[in-house]
Amino acid sequence: MSDVTRILSQIDSGDPAAAEQLLPLVYEELRKLAAAKLAHEKPGQTLSATALVHEAYLRLVGSQKWDGRGHFFAAAAEAMRRILIQNVRRKRAQKRGGGIGAVQLADADLAAQDSTIDIVALSDALDLLAVEDPLAAALAKIRIFAGLSVDEAAAALGLPHTTAYRQWTYAQAWLRAKLRDAE
Repeated sequence: MSDVTRILSQIDSGDPAAAEQLLPLVYEELRKLAAAKLAHEKPGQTLSATALVHEAYLRLVGSQKWDGRGHFFAAAAEAMRRILIQNVRRKRAQKRGGGIGAVQLADADLAAQDSTIDIVALSDALDLLAVEDPLAAALAKIRIFAGLSVDEAAAALGLPHTTAYRQWTYAQAWLRAKLRDAE
């Protein structure tokens, strides 16, 4: 019986000191496993192999009975996979706004009120929109930066009411997509 298997049996028996003995024995193997898992992740991963090992170890110790060394390492690999998936999901949720409520482009003085909007990114997106649809870009600029309502912007640009609403709906969708891509 290996030391790891013996210590896992002690942990299963409820020996509180056994968990402290386990980490030094399995740490290097867990780090190699973590490094291998992280090697398959996209560049820019913020989790280090050390952090991944520690998180997985905390989840593993005391969570279940182990049938031996192989079972423990298989469970460690699964725990690391789940941690990595949770980390990606958390990042994606933050990237898409996380817990922040949706920003409505319909707010007339959006640029002045909302400091969470990157004005430079919004301006760049409006410049791109102007290349694709100058009328929608002009309407959006008036709505967002001048604070005019759709009807007021339609009158200022000499547009029919329905055209202005259609252009504003398009501009909002287009800008949201570009700003989301910019994040």
